[in-house]
Amino acid sequence: MKMRTTRCQLLLLGVLSGLLIAVPKLDAQQPAAAAAKPAAPVQPFPPLNAQQQQQLDRVLLAWQQKSQSTKTLECKFERWHYDLLAAPAGVHAHKAEGVVKYANPDKGLFRVDNIMFYKGMKDQKPEYGPTANKFGEYWICNGTQLIEYDREQQQCNLQELPPNMQGTQIFNSPLPFVFNLDAKQIQQRYWVCLGESPKPNSFLVQAFPKLQEDRAQYKMVQVVLSADYEPEVMIMYAPNFHQKLAPQWDHYEFTDVKRNAIGAGIQQFMGNFIPKQPPASWKITKQNFLPPQIAQGNQAPQGSAPQ
Repeated sequence: MKMRTTRCQLLLLGVLSGLLIAVPKLDAQQPAAAAAKPAAPVQPFPPLNAQQQQQLDRVLLAWQQKSQSTKTLECKFERWHYDLLAAPAGVHAHKAEGVVKYANPDKGLFRVDNIMFYKGMKDQKPEYGPTANKFGEYWICNGTQLIEYDREQQQCNLQELPPNMQGTQIFNSPLPFVFNLDAKQIQQRYWVCLGESPKPNSFLVQAFPKLQEDRAQYKMVQVVLSADYEPEVMIMYAPNFHQKLAPQWDHYEFTDVKRNAIGAGIQQFMGNFIPKQPPASWKITKQNFLPPQIAQGNQAPQGSAPQ
């Protein structure tokens, strides 16, 4: 099964991603689904009191100051994907390793360099290995196009971005806040609260999407910030996530984060990850940017956050 690239990854670049992707075409039946009006979402946690809101504002503003000073960024990531349809409960279905790069305001890259899939259990331990012709995601945003490199099919898919999505507007997409936060905009687009962090001297930010287009991509996102407001961990829960019936999520960890660490200038930095053209032997397809399919019935989660 070909791995899906989604707007969720625009997050990782600040990008973030997501981190520029090719969104699947709508087929003949999908417009009707998109037109269906889902139930109005409600805030999935009790209203914050004055002290909680002040603490949240303080963390978000500090995170904003950290992220908006970014001219260039690169880091490594590890991603564990959990899915009961592909592996037993508590066992990741595959693990990917790769890189993220970003140049302000709208250039970015997300590339999986290594991916290992669940192969079964042996001596009560999971075994993993590569799968032939499975490479993981690789895509780039050059500011005017989203470019997906399909290494399985040796095909390059180009989507032209409309003017209202170029420049800083490229981050009006799922999770613009991982590396490029706007504290006010985030609270307009998401219900945001602080949770109990899994380790000392860190902050756990939890975000629930208000917009249906975002809820079609994920149900909730948790981001763990270090003491100096650097994203260390991000967990994205699938739109239909249910702890017992559909425990599907992606767990990212970021390492070797380098901000503004270039000596030769931004043009050389961008040249290192935005190729002028794909390999000559590859097939190239072109189309205008397509919005993501709006899934039916993806309501904001009720009650407590996923555990």
